[in-house]
Amino acid sequence: MDFQLKSDQDLIHLYIAGDESGLVELIRRYQAKIYTSIYLLVKDEALAEDIFQDTFIKVINTLKAGKYNEEGKFLPWVTRIAHNLVIDHFRREKRTPLVSGGDDFDIFEVLGNYDESAEDRMVREQTHKDLKALIYLLPEEQKEVLIMRHFGDLSFKEIADITQVSINTALGRMRYALNNLRKMMQNKELSLKN
Repeated sequence: MDFQLKSDQDLIHLYIAGDESGLVELIRRYQAKIYTSIYLLVKDEALAEDIFQDTFIKVINTLKAGKYNEEGKFLPWVTRIAHNLVIDHFRREKRTPLVSGGDDFDIFEVLGNYDESAEDRMVREQTHKDLKALIYLLPEEQKEVLIMRHFGDLSFKEIADITQVSINTALGRMRYALNNLRKMMQNKELSLKN
């Protein structure tokens, strides 16, 4: 039997019918994409592996309980489970990936093309460390889209699937996140000048 020719749905039915090889093929098919999306958010191999395993434990439990009903949408469903487990982890840790993103994080990469004058550069250098705290202040939905887009390297379609919103809503949340960051940065700049 050539599993590579079978659809995700066929493989799920095989697994539910008791054929473990159905799940083995699904994991083989999507392991790299799911693990990478977790790793880019948590930036820690051991933690990413733990969350990856927890994701598939949840997948197995859901399939065995007969509660899977995402016809033809296996990857977005699994990615959503993984994403929720990452969020749960950071809620428990009371931090976000952006806050612990390391010193190499540069907001101007996140904000896109930006003509940086000498004054802008000075402000950036003064506020570099405070910036992570500013990002932490974004509303949860905006922070999630920003993390998934720039650290998870997910498309807006993938983000929309994972968060169960329209692409326009995902784009809107990103736009609001960037606008809010710009406003917070301008307020920070004004407070530094005063």
